[in-house]
Amino acid sequence: MLRSKTRWRVAESDETSIDRLQSELGVSRLASSLLVNRGITEKEEARKFLYKENLSYHDPFLMDGMRESVDRIKQAITNNESILIFGDYDADGVSSTTVLVYTLKELGATFDYYIPNRFTEGYGPNEAAFRQAKEEGYQLIVTVDTGISGVHEAEVAKEIGIDLIITDHHEPPPVLPDAFATINPKKPGCGYPFKGLAGVGVAFKLAQALLERIPGHLLEIAAMGTIADLVPLQDENRLIASEGIRALQNSTKPGIKALLEVCGLKGQELNEEHLGFGIGPRLNAAGRLDSADPAVELLTTDDSELAEQLATDIDALNKTRQELVNTMSQEAIEEVESKYLSDENNRVLIIAKESWNAGVIGIVASRLVEKYYRPTIVMSIDREKGVAKGSARSIEAFDMFANLSECRDILPNFGGHPMAAGMTIDLDYLESLRSRLNEQALEKLTEEDLTPLTKVDLHCRVEDVTLETIEEMNLLAPFGVSNPKPIVMLKEVNLSQIRRIGSKDNHLKVALEENGSTLDGVGFHFGYAFEEIASRAAVSVIGQLSVNEWNGLRKPQIFVKDIAVNEWQLFDYRGIRDLKKRLEGLLLNKLIMVSFQKNTVSKLKLENWQEYIISPPFQGQNLAFQNKYVMLLDLPDLEEDLIELFRFGGLPDRTYAVFEHEEDHFFSTLPSREDFKWYYAFLMKRESFHLRDAERLAKHKGWSKETVHFMSEVFFELNFVTMDDGLISLNSQSVKSELTSSKTYRSKLEQAKLENDFCYSSYHALKSWFDQSVNCVNSTEEAIK
Repeated sequence: MLRSKTRWRVAESDETSIDRLQSELGVSRLASSLLVNRGITEKEEARKFLYKENLSYHDPFLMDGMRESVDRIKQAITNNESILIFGDYDADGVSSTTVLVYTLKELGATFDYYIPNRFTEGYGPNEAAFRQAKEEGYQLIVTVDTGISGVHEAEVAKEIGIDLIITDHHEPPPVLPDAFATINPKKPGCGYPFKGLAGVGVAFKLAQALLERIPGHLLEIAAMGTIADLVPLQDENRLIASEGIRALQNSTKPGIKALLEVCGLKGQELNEEHLGFGIGPRLNAAGRLDSADPAVELLTTDDSELAEQLATDIDALNKTRQELVNTMSQEAIEEVESKYLSDENNRVLIIAKESWNAGVIGIVASRLVEKYYRPTIVMSIDREKGVAKGSARSIEAFDMFANLSECRDILPNFGGHPMAAGMTIDLDYLESLRSRLNEQALEKLTEEDLTPLTKVDLHCRVEDVTLETIEEMNLLAPFGVSNPKPIVMLKEVNLSQIRRIGSKDNHLKVALEENGSTLDGVGFHFGYAFEEIASRAAVSVIGQLSVNEWNGLRKPQIFVKDIAVNEWQLFDYRGIRDLKKRLEGLLLNKLIMVSFQKNTVSKLKLENWQEYIISPPFQGQNLAFQNKYVMLLDLPDLEEDLIELFRFGGLPDRTYAVFEHEEDHFFSTLPSREDFKWYYAFLMKRESFHLRDAERLAKHKGWSKETVHFMSEVFFELNFVTMDDGLISLNSQSVKSELTSSKTYRSKLEQAKLENDFCYSSYHALKSWFDQSVNCVNSTEEAIK
């Protein structure tokens, strides 16, 4: 058995809808299954989703507060009032600010933008910045991707005579800011048909309303923030992302061209992963380590030389950010493992430390969630101010925003989503927050909830995976939140090939076979599984399908995300020469080695492994093989001894068959009855015979010397002869007996049979013996219980 790393939850399928959609659209069953599993069951809806047919942007004025906002901004432009765009320092905030910069510039407005410093000002609007804006003559502030929690700041704006328009997409608090206007599709009472816009999506809708057209020239900017902010890629976001990626491919903006260059994406066919893992982190890096202004400047400049310099600087910041994240992550892991893992009540991890960079604590929190699968908050402590700034990441079963909302009395400043949040907390309340969140988690989270989960879209067969099918599945792109890249399961298929690849042998290359069809697969960082999968095991894998193109050839393949063997496994180590090396690759806390014979340990040079070795008698030993690996070093004297071993210990996850043996009983000559008769007649004729002449006799008969000694020992045990220092004489008082009455004869037969059944049998025959004998024993024991 090989246990999967995560729980696999396969989506339940509505077979009727799948059949109907497959027939109506003329697509493969896999494609129709994916659509239905995403809640798309009607033909026209499916056509829109797959082919983007008749997709259109919603009327921006359906958003509550849009009309008042547009009128006020146009009034400011007409009256030449100074407008301040107040943004945020992440990729969504940077792209939101950029969208409004282009829009107001096109409209001829007098404006500037301001993004607070993460380290000196923190998240969101702040009073000092608003008062400074007033002093500098600004009469209108428009926030983008921020402000929905700024109740106090709205009061300040009203007090100092600045009109405040809030555009945001974060979850609204119970009390909304008293602003001139608030645009947020999640705002209570807002009738906008799509609630999932990113901050840049809301800014894009404001631009659409102000320009009175779809701002197609801003789509690549909108796509960046939409994908980077991990909002649902459905409805309008899907349109923004797909059209934005297409626009990005051919962008003429100097900053974007320079950004693609430093990302190594110039000339490539772009997809959502390039934005999410290439462009997004670099736009984030500026605001995480310093000011986010250079990122906005990069996206808005017309100067190619300046764009190249800014892109280079931002790329360098991203490399610094990566190094910083690695260092902080290791420190956080040490903190978790030294203080919190031993207590099962710590279901929410809250890690806080001075000197941690507040700009990357969200990334560190994500890494801890990946490693421990616990809701996690990572905080940077500021002793001077007596506060800690935190970033939270969660798991599916724990709504972080809702649970933090229950702690509002000690969290006056926080915001976010079910899966992520940011906050500032007084240090005096830090332990209280840890205690309260863990109490809430103990009530709401089960042990199963704390086991990593992978959602599997569908189960398919190897023969279903074709180039045409993959191309149809890719029509569902762009992939992201609420429209994830499909994960398929191939259940209990055969391995026609398995080998390690990579410079460190840390990756896995497999060929999966089912009913004559074969599919290549690659498992990055699954190299360890090479030693954990028996050659004939039926494996189940989950992964993402893709097309492998090499030297002009195109073949389907699967990128393995997880792998499991759901039956006990037999590993054939018979005749292995590097046993000790193989032992070093096994989990020693699971290993139990069994030696039936006294000299096996020394012969295999396993003296240093003695603590892992058990020997008969097994009665009285507290054997427990469940979830263990049992290695059979040698053969017992009797087959029943092997069955007895598993009767006492139970069925392990894995059995390793070494079966070291000194003498080849099976291949040595087993004398026939005619041989015994001839030898007895020979002794009668000679009356006596000395074993020192055994070799000459054996040569005469075509036997081995050992055969003569063996027959002599059998005759002695049957009392047919006497033996005195090698001299054999007939016993005139002997009684006729069967050869099987001799222990030596029976042992020879048994050992020959054992060798035949266990040492020289095929893998299939050996596994069949275990399946029939051991499983039968354990099934009987379970029935008796």
